[in-house]
Amino acid sequence: MLASFQAGADPAAAGEEGASAGGGDDLAKKLQNPVADLISVPIQFNYDEGFGPRDAGRWTLNVQPVIPIRLNDDWNLISRTIVPLIHQESIAAGVSSDTGLGDIAQSLFFSPREPINGWIIGFGPVALLPTATEEALGSEQFGLGPTAVILRQQHGWTYGALANHIWGLTDGDEHADVNATFLQPFVSYTFPTSTSVTLNSEMTYDWTAEEWTIPVNLMVSQLVVFGGQPVQFSLGGRGYADSPPGGPEWGVRLVVTLLFPK
Repeated sequence: MLASFQAGADPAAAGEEGASAGGGDDLAKKLQNPVADLISVPIQFNYDEGFGPRDAGRWTLNVQPVIPIRLNDDWNLISRTIVPLIHQESIAAGVSSDTGLGDIAQSLFFSPREPINGWIIGFGPVALLPTATEEALGSEQFGLGPTAVILRQQHGWTYGALANHIWGLTDGDEHADVNATFLQPFVSYTFPTSTSVTLNSEMTYDWTAEEWTIPVNLMVSQLVVFGGQPVQFSLGGRGYADSPPGGPEWGVRLVVTLLFPK
């Protein structure tokens, strides 16, 4: 339902210092923190294959702006938006392909500006907006629920988990009620060369259908600077440990992330 998506005891401070001093490895570490005090715009290209009797493919372009808002000296509000553009190939004879906008997901995390005993946390609401332009590409329902993230960063390592649960608030004409839990455990290591290796899963449990979707992603990322503009490139693949009948079996992902450090 959501994707997510992403240095010592105080990664926010480390990231700000790294940005001003040109320390790319600090920026790369900061990118592994989903609630970092850093404006970023990940543009994520996904291809998944194995849908339906034809083992059809699905192309998804996610635009995922992350905007931190300083509330006071102690708290930030982190806005994370996922806007999906989808092309679903025909999954069976007599079923047409579909292309269009999917449902937009909006998360707001209230996050302390300083870690608590070394742990970075964030919590708040998540909303699902029925913006899909084709019936097959969305839920036709407004959804709402809680979301939270907890992580730790030390010695180049980042590890933690992001989770949310969304309940549908309206009825979908042709869809079952939305009632889904998302869990994303992650671990990554960032080298002094600003190269990061990340292993995560983006698990969703559909309580209505009683079915799991469990992709396991392995990604390699590199931070570079073009004319003063920091950009991170990420490439990786995934296999599905579990998916509903007719669901995907494998996929690939390419991410280009524009960074706007303070």
